[in-house]
Amino acid sequence: MDRMKRTPIKEQDPKVRATNFEEVCLGYTEEEAVQEASRCLNCKKPMCRTKCPVSIDIPTFVDHVKNREFEKAAKVIAKYSALPAVCGRVCPQELQCEGKCVLGIKGEPVAVGKLERFVADWAREHNVDLSATAPKKNKKVAVIGSGPSGLTCAGDLAKMGYDVTIFEALHEAGGVLVYGIPEFRLPKEKVVKSEVENVKKLGVKIETDVIVGRTITIDQLFDEENFEAVFIGSGAGLPRFMGIPGENLNGVLSANEFLTRNNLMKAFKEGYDTPIKVGKKVAVVGGGNVAMDAARTALRLGSEVHVVYRRSEAELPARAEEVHHAKEEGVNFDLLANPVEVLGDENGWVKGMKCIKMELGEPDASGRRRPTPIEGSEFILDVDTVIMSLGTAPNSLIPSTTKGLDINKRRCIVAEEETGATSREAVFAGGDAVTGAATVILAMGAGKNAAAAIDKYLTEKDK
Repeated sequence: MDRMKRTPIKEQDPKVRATNFEEVCLGYTEEEAVQEASRCLNCKKPMCRTKCPVSIDIPTFVDHVKNREFEKAAKVIAKYSALPAVCGRVCPQELQCEGKCVLGIKGEPVAVGKLERFVADWAREHNVDLSATAPKKNKKVAVIGSGPSGLTCAGDLAKMGYDVTIFEALHEAGGVLVYGIPEFRLPKEKVVKSEVENVKKLGVKIETDVIVGRTITIDQLFDEENFEAVFIGSGAGLPRFMGIPGENLNGVLSANEFLTRNNLMKAFKEGYDTPIKVGKKVAVVGGGNVAMDAARTALRLGSEVHVVYRRSEAELPARAEEVHHAKEEGVNFDLLANPVEVLGDENGWVKGMKCIKMELGEPDASGRRRPTPIEGSEFILDVDTVIMSLGTAPNSLIPSTTKGLDINKRRCIVAEEETGATSREAVFAGGDAVTGAATVILAMGAGKNAAAAIDKYLTEKDK
């Protein structure tokens, strides 16, 4: 075995997968997982764990995999994470655990994410019981939102013995995991629903179609429903636009709407009544993971797809794996270009997009080189659909209906980074509602921190 090279993982052929919504990555077999786990050096000071936002004991679970103790590995991960099959698929491991692996200095880091996915899938397929909890405390905690931060916070509190109810605005639990991430990256029935069920097995109750701020307010949760603490994990679902001419034309969509219709409302499946119109030629504006998801979804719906991004490939914020997969599948990348106008026909539908070429100057506050337009370099991109993927902001409904809850100029709830404590006593918040759009694992880390802080708050309150 060459310790410097990771065990290859099978994927669907690019030409085949570009025509279906089945999962791209096929996962490790037992033999491949054992082989990959055997590469781990069992460092005395494992840096991989220090970069995990939920502090999973990575060396121990990997060691169990090496010894074929898959159930033990699952139970180790379950102590720290409520969503291992999700994280194994969508977490940016290259920037976190794997980015700190010693083997990565001269070779390829241990495939921690793929091993986590293997363990979670194995536990699901073998019906491993991960529902152990502490004795019940007879204390009620409300969690708003069933996305990664809400599920994590609820799961951790339930393990501590709290009576937890999640209130979800949509008709299905999972938040961004069900509405935002496509089926080919994150299967909904097999993975997301299974992990939501695992949280419910801990005793967590989930009430869907409840819009906090409309159906019920936070004040009512305290005063009428007798909850003793509330965690807000309502995400950031409000799309941003560029403010350029033509953005109100028919055929201009936010990536959020496009993906929600496809993922949660199953527009991609024959027999579903969800309306969606995607043209023959689609421009996706943006370069993040959501842009890649939208581009690859449009491609699978039969469109020629162009990703339009104002910087170069080196600055693309999307995961390298997602960019690689998009290119393999046939997505076109129009880099160093920025839209200045969406063009319409006489009926108000998109018939093209005027762009301008860009060049990179000095680094800006983010550390990336600032793009500036090249005068006289305008060109027309021949497209009939434009999908804007420029990030999202939190909806201000909850802060506007809750007394004493501070927000900042980006409409994010103000909360302490370590605890999630807000300006309102007994109200905690985390994930995208606090940070703006970020990753699944960072939202989970915030949910985990908040659960610990809520436990401490309620324990001290009783003294």
